[in-house]
Amino acid sequence: MCAALIVYFVLLGRTAITLLGTGTPVAVALGIGVLIMPIVGAWAMVATLRAGFAHQKLARLAVESGMELDVSDLPRTPAGRIDRDAADALFNTVRSELEADPDNWQRWYRLARAYDYAGDRGRARETIRKAVAMQAETK
Repeated sequence: MCAALIVYFVLLGRTAITLLGTGTPVAVALGIGVLIMPIVGAWAMVATLRAGFAHQKLARLAVESGMELDVSDLPRTPAGRIDRDAADALFNTVRSELEADPDNWQRWYRLARAYDYAGDRGRARETIRKAVAMQAETK
């Protein structure tokens, strides 16, 4: 997908340069707008990849230290998702663990996973960012 995006960005860049080369005010303005699109797209792609690699690193470290959440025995809906009540109970357990040890990035990672299992993706993203920052400080 990244390779396809890079090809798309190059094609957009070429189109922008062609528009800029015409010299007409409207085409130059359009060329500037088109040139901004691959720049913003490349920034978004790099930011997403960096976050994904950081999250994978935390997941690997959590597994290695035995801190990954085990959800294998939780009841599931027919669609395969964790039952809402079970996810909420898991969240409450993990939140109380965090309250007892708030300076541990692994507890924040576990809370992010619990938010995700409970269906709160926004808080999960916010919490995983905190876990990444805390883990980076421990180096």
